Amino acid sequence: MPADVHPAALPREALLAQVEELRSRGTGPGGQRRNKVQTQVRLVHVPTGVSALAGERRSLVINRGAALYRLRLALALGHRTQPASGPSELWRRRTGGATLAVGSSHDDVPALLAEALDVLDSVDDELPAAASRLQVSTSRLVRVLKLEPAALAALNQRLRAAGRSTWR
Repeated sequence: MPADVHPAALPREALLAQVEELRSRGTGPGGQRRNKVQTQVRLVHVPTGVSALAGERRSLVINRGAALYRLRLALALGHRTQPASGPSELWRRRTGGATLAVGSSHDDVPALLAEALDVLDSVDDELPAAASRLQVSTSRLVRVLKLEPAALAALNQRLRAAGRSTWR
């Protein structure tokens, strides 16, 4: 893997190699087993310090998967890297055609968000410039950001702080 790949876009095994897993007992409904068995999972991305927690299920495996997805989202939203000169293969595959070929809970969403946010950061949050660099329309880029409402909200907050108009 190239060194400039965003952590949210790393393959599962490569990301897990950079993660520390902490387990604890969950609280709340679930009875005796939940109170005795360590099924709550916190994953910490060691290079960045970004972490994610999952403990709503009684299964360690399910909670680990949920925590990994949440970690990818947290990395996509909170960690910036230098973007590539053009769109990635994943970006072209998922955003090409007439529709956006990914749902809001798909495993590719964090990687797409990370790429979009990295490009936006590199062009000072200018959506038309970022869309041009990613070879999509501005509305398609906004639709990608809407896959995770916190991404569009953060962009709009930065735009408001700079005295610029926001996107819906």
